[in-house]
Amino acid sequence: EVQLVESGGGWMRTGGSLRLSCATSGFIFDENAIAWFRQAPGKEREGITAISGSNGVTKYADSVLGRFTISKDNAKRTVYLQMDSLEPDDTGVYYCAVGPLLLLSLSEKWYHYWGQGTQVSVSS
Repeated sequence: EVQLVESGGGWMRTGGSLRLSCATSGFIFDENAIAWFRQAPGKEREGITAISGSNGVTKYADSVLGRFTISKDNAKRTVYLQMDSLEPDDTGVYYCAVGPLLLLSLSEKWYHYWGQGTQVSVSS
């Protein structure tokens, strides 16, 4: 059974940092891509970053490029999202998902297994 469990969310002031974790099980880690998505109140879910489980190649949405960093620990089967210079627009529920390696896509249509999400709230 594929499982993804996010943790590390919470409240942070504007300009601060948070690190999210996505612990995974039930699939071959280095044969898949792991992505982070977020959904702000009243908005559609947005793909923000993805990482190849094999070679660590990454992709970022423009909205987080230069502020967020995705990384992985294959031994722990865990993907991390380091979020720096947080802004109120970063508020939302953050999800990790597993999808096809070769696409490394930020489109949710390619991702079929999702975590339950973790809330991130940013304010001054």
